[in-house]
Amino acid sequence: MSSNIKVLQVIPRLGYGGAETGCYDIAHYLPENNCKSFIVTSGGELIKFINKEKVKLIRLPVQSKNPLMIIINSIFLIGIILYYNISIVHARSRAPAWSCLIATKLTRRKFVTTFHGTYNFSGKFKKLYNSVMVRSHLIIAGSNFIFSHIKNNYSDFLGLKKKFLVIFRGINVDYFDSSTKIESDEKKLLNDWEINKEKKIILMPGRLTSWKGQELFIEAINLVKVELGYEAFHAVILGSDQGRDLYKKKLIRLTEQHRLTNQVKFVDHCDDMALAYKVSDIVISASIEPEAFGRVAVEAQSMEKLIIASNIGGSNETVIDNKTGFLFESGDAIALSKKIIKAVTMDESSLKLIGKEGRKNVIKKFNVEKMCFSTYSEYKRLLN
Repeated sequence: MSSNIKVLQVIPRLGYGGAETGCYDIAHYLPENNCKSFIVTSGGELIKFINKEKVKLIRLPVQSKNPLMIIINSIFLIGIILYYNISIVHARSRAPAWSCLIATKLTRRKFVTTFHGTYNFSGKFKKLYNSVMVRSHLIIAGSNFIFSHIKNNYSDFLGLKKKFLVIFRGINVDYFDSSTKIESDEKKLLNDWEINKEKKIILMPGRLTSWKGQELFIEAINLVKVELGYEAFHAVILGSDQGRDLYKKKLIRLTEQHRLTNQVKFVDHCDDMALAYKVSDIVISASIEPEAFGRVAVEAQSMEKLIIASNIGGSNETVIDNKTGFLFESGDAIALSKKIIKAVTMDESSLKLIGKEGRKNVIKKFNVEKMCFSTYSEYKRLLN
């Protein structure tokens, strides 16, 4: 059966987010198991890394939410499905999922969706729009948190014939491995960041957007500085504003108000995230809204770094409190500051012990191989 499986994944863009990297990983895993792999996307940074000999890449404007474009895309998808004799269509976002739903209905192919986030469902129309993600034959949730969210909010759309399960997202533990990084690269990165490694480095990765909690982080750093009476560490806020110029200016003003400009460094981008984790001592995930999975927390643990994360969403499942990292009360700058103080005053042996437990946790539960194998197994069950 496996040699006859042809999987078409459809995603708006192939960037560096969790949904995108998951799509990329599955796409390259399938050919290793004698399956044909296809991706339809509008573009993105990850495209240049796709092995074109293994994965067939097709460009379509599937990022568009325009109803007319959704219909046009469905027509193109029907042609692709029939021409390549696709077995399974796997959608990873709402707009392309509507195109995929139409195409799979008309071609009678199996339809799979992965629910990657909570999505905004403030009104009936928005909820109806979101419901496409549970109109498939197989619905995959990326965490138990997302599984519960779907059950609580979309139960009307969950029929008895639908299969609905959790497949935890996975990361490449070979890439996120501290032993693979060399000292000269670490020194170069620190030089680029204009940071001397005489103090601990606290890293907060993630795109600059209010719900990621950068303001909360800056407020917490200020409280730490007041409590300790000195600048105990360097703080790096790593992420692009993605056009949110006003928000970034607001963050910069906040650091200036608290006189933290010498302590806080803003970095737009890093080509090697594993290296960014390696040069850091502590990693922060301060989201004030639930993370569907929380990739930062998992990547940090894989790199044997202590993670401090909000106690909401996926972080509750990926971080073992006081063993692989610390959880703090979401939205509470005082609670975060206390965890930071606890972390920066820990001795090196305690930090290393937490780091080792973190990597064990990720290898056991959140390895990309496990995610790919589970997804591939469900594909086979769906066809059988």
